[in-house]
Amino acid sequence: MAGSTAKTAANLTLVATLALGLSACFRPLYGPTASGAPLSAVLASIQVEPAKTAQGQERLGHYLRSELVFDLDGSGQPSEKKYRLTLAASETVQTPIVSSITGRAEAATLVGTASYKVQTLVGDRIVTEGVAQGTATYDRSSQRFASLRAARDAEIRLAKLLSDQIKTRVAAILATQP
Repeated sequence: MAGSTAKTAANLTLVATLALGLSACFRPLYGPTASGAPLSAVLASIQVEPAKTAQGQERLGHYLRSELVFDLDGSGQPSEKKYRLTLAASETVQTPIVSSITGRAEAATLVGTASYKVQTLVGDRIVTEGVAQGTATYDRSSQRFASLRAARDAEIRLAKLLSDQIKTRVAAILATQP
């Protein structure tokens, strides 16, 4: 019994030592950046360009850009821009549930994809680029206006989801930039 207690204590000591050693490797996302500037100021220096979308999908691009402008710099105060964020967004609608009685889709899933690229304002260096993906579901109704409103609400939720992904990824990269 005493050997098992000593072994457990030794294992806990080893784990604590490893955790302490690794704690220096992590940088809090919303602390100061590598350059010493607050991350909020660095994010506010990003100019968000209008999103490129296919015809008929302009609303998603509008919602996505609006969400990113607010997420990156919701202060409303003008700031000096150092970076440019370009976007290309697309969405598709999937209807996995179809009523066997009416033959109509009872629910739909919006699948959205947003490609993004952050580069310096003069365009000489790409800081980061990637693709964000997300889904938003909604119920379809036999009432036309209710279905239209539900689809629009799903587009807004999808834009918020994509915006959060993009903001988090960009913030993680910019926090390490000198």
